[in-house]
Amino acid sequence: MVWKSLVAGLAVPALLALPSPAAAAPRYSPDGMLSYALLTATNEVRAEAGCEPLRVETELLHASIEQSGYMATTRNFGHTGPDGSNFAVRAHEAGYRQPAAENIAYGYRSPGQVMDAWMASPPHRQNILNCEVRSVGIATRRAADGTPYYTQIFGWR
Repeated sequence: MVWKSLVAGLAVPALLALPSPAAAAPRYSPDGMLSYALLTATNEVRAEAGCEPLRVETELLHASIEQSGYMATTRNFGHTGPDGSNFAVRAHEAGYRQPAAENIAYGYRSPGQVMDAWMASPPHRQNILNCEVRSVGIATRRAADGTPYYTQIFGWR
């Protein structure tokens, strides 16, 4: 696949970061580059399947930052977030009204490893290759020991 060559060397990226809700301007970080590489890889896989590329929605980005941060801080890996929330609740709280699905992962050191795992898992693959979804928020956050936690939240609009 095309995306594998793009993300193969990004085990320790150091360029683009997606802005946090409080940031006035983008910051550069390894986690931001991992998230950006996952967006690129996701859209390349979707293109190969005949799907339109996903666009980043700020509200979904905030909801995915919240979940990745929660998992990294608590080491509680799962789709349930603070106060028992799920991806739909987090998306609604961030102002997004049509959430579709969520993919999560942890421990993988490169975007290629994350994508390989998601594409090998039928439910995660189905979320990525659902041509009806139009938007996404992708975030990577690290636990104190450096373990990365990834969240993709997909939206219908």
